[in-house]
Amino acid sequence: MLTGNMKGLPVSSGNEILPLSMSSREIAGLTGKRHDNVVRDIEKMLKDVGEAVLKFEGSYLGADNTERKCYNLPRDLTYTLIAGYRSDLRLKIVRRWMELEAATIAPPETPEQLALRALAGLQSVVEKQKVQLALVQPKADALDRIAGLEGTFNGTEAAKELQVGPQTLFRWMDTNEWTYKRAGSANRQAYQKRINAGDLTHKTTIIVRPDGTEKAADQVRITAQGLVKLARLVPGAHLRTGDEGEAA
Repeated sequence: MLTGNMKGLPVSSGNEILPLSMSSREIAGLTGKRHDNVVRDIEKMLKDVGEAVLKFEGSYLGADNTERKCYNLPRDLTYTLIAGYRSDLRLKIVRRWMELEAATIAPPETPEQLALRALAGLQSVVEKQKVQLALVQPKADALDRIAGLEGTFNGTEAAKELQVGPQTLFRWMDTNEWTYKRAGSANRQAYQKRINAGDLTHKTTIIVRPDGTEKAADQVRITAQGLVKLARLVPGAHLRTGDEGEAA
């Protein structure tokens, strides 16, 4: 994993897991203290808290190419060390620790690991697309079927296609300015704007009375286009995917 080098920067050590640390040289540089004084402070602090000095001791090459002593401290001991420092110096150390932790880099992935991760990501995308397709395909099939139908639907036929009760459909259409009833008439009429939009039309039907006389009745019919719109607008409506019950 990572540890801190002489300058406090994260360094890699293969696949071996090493704790992140900050060196005494880094602490000296951040606080403006002489390194030998920081070393003295660390040795006193480690003695006070009962930690073995050698456990944290390291070395580096000085300017004269001689080996010199330094210390590498974990975060908790670094914070313990700086507890007696000025607030501005403590803040510098805390911010540097945050940088070191943010820069922690995992061991590089092998080509096999990269390939497996890419494959897993691709498989996840494919599975999501399958789920989305399964959700939209029935709707697409229903729209294709309705678009291919000729003729129009009366209210009962339209309600069957939309999988809602006829009265539910009629109430919605009356409330939302698709249809209305004239005073004293049992027959619904289509709003002109719906006729102009191609959603509704009127069909005249000849009704034979019991006495043999005939009567012309005007009936509202819903077009295939209007049915598709109603499927989106009427609460609970869903176009069925079967092919029975086609319009007359």
